[in-house]
Amino acid sequence: MIGRKSMGRASPLLLALLALGFFFATYNSLTLVMQYKRSSSGSGSGIPDPVIRMPTSLRRLGKSNLKFHVALTATDAPYSQWQCRIMYYWYKKMKNMPGSDMGKFTRVLHSGKGDHLMDEIPTFVVDPLPEGLDRGYIVLNRPWAFVQWLEKATIEEEYILMAEPDHVFVNPLPNLAHGDNPAGYPFFYIKPTEHEKIVRKFYPEEKGPVTDIDPIGNSPVIIKKSLLEEISPTWVNVSLRMKDDPETDKAFGWVLEMYAYAVASALHGVRHILRKDFMLQPPWDLEVGKRFIIHYTYGCDYNMKGELTYGKIGEWRFDKRSHLSGPPPKNLSLPPPGVPESVVRLVTMVNEATANIPGWDSLNSG
Repeated sequence: MIGRKSMGRASPLLLALLALGFFFATYNSLTLVMQYKRSSSGSGSGIPDPVIRMPTSLRRLGKSNLKFHVALTATDAPYSQWQCRIMYYWYKKMKNMPGSDMGKFTRVLHSGKGDHLMDEIPTFVVDPLPEGLDRGYIVLNRPWAFVQWLEKATIEEEYILMAEPDHVFVNPLPNLAHGDNPAGYPFFYIKPTEHEKIVRKFYPEEKGPVTDIDPIGNSPVIIKKSLLEEISPTWVNVSLRMKDDPETDKAFGWVLEMYAYAVASALHGVRHILRKDFMLQPPWDLEVGKRFIIHYTYGCDYNMKGELTYGKIGEWRFDKRSHLSGPPPKNLSLPPPGVPESVVRLVTMVNEATANIPGWDSLNSG
């Protein structure tokens, strides 16, 4: 386990450059994305069974009905702040709706000190990794942030949802976990079996087959707090070991920390219920349906005919990376006719949030 100590925070310019780096990383994943099978698109109601894997005994039990704490890790960069504000707005809208098992909310701020959103969003401040340990991959701070928060904070709920700033709750979210079986979202690009040689560096053969490693990241995941307390230190150390290994770092790139969580969970013998309806990712998922979270990690680029121009800046676009240094303006233009419902819904929800969040245009004044 790494030692704990207070660290200085990175400059806003550095954080902006890092975010810009993730922009290029995402667009470099175009080849992977274009292999995304259309069978994963469509509404939640259009999926015959949204549960990919769940023990039969758990299916008979039904959902747990236990409240879960919503936790997301974040920095104090403007790029992170405006996304957190939108995310928190929709959490408040959905929290008390029928079907929701949402409990309290925490923004786990791993910048080492508070920011001007402390009074607006419930926040717990933790230290970043020691300087230089993340090697410019700021996401490595996520598992270390959870370790500190779980150790120091008072968390009333038995379960935790690990979420991200670029998540928008689009339907009331129930507790999808069952006892010691967490619920996760299956990412099409997390493929442990295709990287067995690399994975075996961190998941030895005596632990079991590589198929025991779930095709997930840490978010979205609903998990029992006691399990996350066990997994998180391992998640930190596997992440750092992966980053230190050049072969692994090159192979996993911007999803390295996701693989680290999947491996860490498997090392503790934890298997996740895989829920395709947990989340949708525009522009690839076309309809919202009964899914619960919109994840707007990909840019949405279209021409005025409503045709997707991914990889090329469109005549109409919504891309979070267009707003690295500050929040998007209020009342963004809606997509042209023909654009999928998921994209229209996303922009409509962003517009509603920015119209109702007090002081939206003065985000950078604090």
